[in-house]
Amino acid sequence: MGDAYCSDCKRNTEVVFDHAAGDTVCSECGLVLESRSIDETSEWRTFADDSGDHDPNRVGGPVNPLLGDVGLSTVISKGPNGSNGDGSLARLQNRGGDPDRALVIAFKAIANMADRLSLVSTIKDRASEIYKRLEDQKCTRGRNLDPLVAACIYIACRQEGKPRTVKEICSMANGATKKDIGRAKEFIVKQLKVEMGESMEMGTIHAGDYLRRFCSNIGMNHEEIKAVQETVKKSEEFDIRRSPISIAAAIIYMLTQLTDSKKPLRDISIATTVAEGTIKNAYKDLYPHAAKIIPEWYLKDKDLKSLCSPKA
Repeated sequence: MGDAYCSDCKRNTEVVFDHAAGDTVCSECGLVLESRSIDETSEWRTFADDSGDHDPNRVGGPVNPLLGDVGLSTVISKGPNGSNGDGSLARLQNRGGDPDRALVIAFKAIANMADRLSLVSTIKDRASEIYKRLEDQKCTRGRNLDPLVAACIYIACRQEGKPRTVKEICSMANGATKKDIGRAKEFIVKQLKVEMGESMEMGTIHAGDYLRRFCSNIGMNHEEIKAVQETVKKSEEFDIRRSPISIAAAIIYMLTQLTDSKKPLRDISIATTVAEGTIKNAYKDLYPHAAKIIPEWYLKDKDLKSLCSPKA
């Protein structure tokens, strides 16, 4: 039973779901409000023990076009107490091996890291596609999986226009260092360049690509975020020879100095994963242009003199 608007009764009424016919019927006038609806729930109830891994649903996971069997292979399930229900079948399965086993492990690692970084599915799929192309070239054997997975995600983020810093990805990688990820990235770019016959498109990074996430980490309100975005856009008119992430961090630091709740440089450094010294150097280059790059509407009730002067 549920509620829905009935066009005959001209009001919300209780409806009855006829699962056999797939119809949604008004309980008062009998009008069929929806026909041939699809039931997306399981084929039958799951009576499996919640603590176990046995699930009698006859539907598997989603198909994966990057796997040889499209993810529709059959696996011999475990019996009671973790033992194999049929030992002979399990032995035959193990003997045959799984040609996609390495890919499945890599795709799971990519999915886990993408979840920890709160990445959208398009980035996860792009990273999986990049790793699949490496696997097709037989160049992943003998290499550490974690740096490769982290590098695939880094490249995928840039290609999808949602870049993440190496530090951010390194913090979620299982023991992979920044140097390891950097080397893996160069290796991937080199291998895919050989495959395509041309340089790999990585996507251009702009300071604005990091703003939303950095401002959210610091706890800035909507007005402050808008001011930071406009300031970054204005700063592109000047020859500021600093990395985009350094410029983003320095502008955030600059605008927080104009508010009542001034943020210390250490907090900005932690939120943006940029070293304090790097933020100071970028701030020093931006400071002479402060009056030109900060929006006028934001400066109405604020004084530029409250900006701390950069030390020489």
